[in-house]
Amino acid sequence: MTTFKEATQYILDIPKFAGKHTLEDTGRLLDEVTGGNVTSKVIHIAGTNGKGSVCAYLRAVLEQSGRTVGMFTSPHLVSIRERIMLGSEMISKEDFVRIFEQVKEVCHRPEFADKHPSFFEFVFLMAMVYFGEKQPDYIILETGLGGRLDATNSIKNPAICIITEIGFDHMQYLGDTLAEIAGEKAGIIKSSVPVVFFDKRPETTEVLQKAAEKTKSQTVIIKNANILNVNIGNKTIDFSLHTGYYKYDSLILATRALYQTENASLAVAAAHVLMGADGQITPEAVKEGLVRAYWPGRMEEVFPGVFLDGAHNEDGIEAFLQTVKASRCTGTRSLLFGVVADKQYRGMIDKIVKSQLFDRVAVTVLESDRSASLDTLREIWRQYNQVDLSFHESAEDAYQCLVSEKQEADEIYIAGSLYLIGQLKALMRSKPDD
Repeated sequence: MTTFKEATQYILDIPKFAGKHTLEDTGRLLDEVTGGNVTSKVIHIAGTNGKGSVCAYLRAVLEQSGRTVGMFTSPHLVSIRERIMLGSEMISKEDFVRIFEQVKEVCHRPEFADKHPSFFEFVFLMAMVYFGEKQPDYIILETGLGGRLDATNSIKNPAICIITEIGFDHMQYLGDTLAEIAGEKAGIIKSSVPVVFFDKRPETTEVLQKAAEKTKSQTVIIKNANILNVNIGNKTIDFSLHTGYYKYDSLILATRALYQTENASLAVAAAHVLMGADGQITPEAVKEGLVRAYWPGRMEEVFPGVFLDGAHNEDGIEAFLQTVKASRCTGTRSLLFGVVADKQYRGMIDKIVKSQLFDRVAVTVLESDRSASLDTLREIWRQYNQVDLSFHESAEDAYQCLVSEKQEADEIYIAGSLYLIGQLKALMRSKPDD
């Protein structure tokens, strides 16, 4: 009998032996493992930043409307089970192992022997088997990378598509310009399926609009001008969302993250599209769902004055810094920073230093082969001699160093990588009383 640990290790080892194959191959595997029995309405979400947050806000709204929701997201922070959720509950270890065995058995059949799915594809197939069993009213699918060739794009008839902010990330796969990256994200748009997106940059908006016109898809576009009266409190944000079709006043989010007003607005817009076919979704459910929503690692206050934020590219860091700047800190601010080697960390570091928001920065490496090396980070950070720097071989050492000197009015921020956020959350769980 396979254990959860063994199943997890098999999945983690997939990159060592899985070869390249097509989206059509994934589609055939999907039909085989699910038997075509998934009847839930699918909400498909792509974008560079904010996908997980939009998932979380929309799930909360749908659940507040009395609907059941399955959700597939990535990456996970601590447990791989976070990627497959039914409501607010992760898939159980028992179900994870059982469904792992089902998917593995199909993948090892002779007709699929040379088409073994990738890590992401394998977990996606597991999620769809699980949702096929549970039959939630809605399934929210977050793309892993891009959109056009993403495993989740093997779903052909979603109820709605949502595209969040598009920025520079994964350029080695998606293209060197924002227009090229937007073209990959736009690949999830389906014929006559409504698409909701944020009008962030003219060059990406143009690509998305043209893609929607080509597929005769209704577009719902949210602009910064639609978000009004933003007020950041100690632990909440309230704002208004006014479009040409509806007005919401005093929407409340249980976060200090200023960028979440954009993500929540996309969720509201999507909910309004879904209202046309689902009478249980109401404006009251939208407002109550937003305030109840929770998504870890996005300006998450884990201890008084200690915040985790998953900003891991230049646009994410920019949004993170806007929120830090708006905070009402009366003491000093410190930053714990670690980053993956394939990110644009030079630009991220430059933005952090030029913001002049932090009195001290502790730089560390990640527990991952993908981590930028400490020597490389030291070389870059030391070009900015106006910053009080320390360098650490582990995130735990860096964290303990900052916490040991923290005064009550001080704030500590941890950002640069979702891997780093996951490490710190795991550390805090293992030492809850420290």
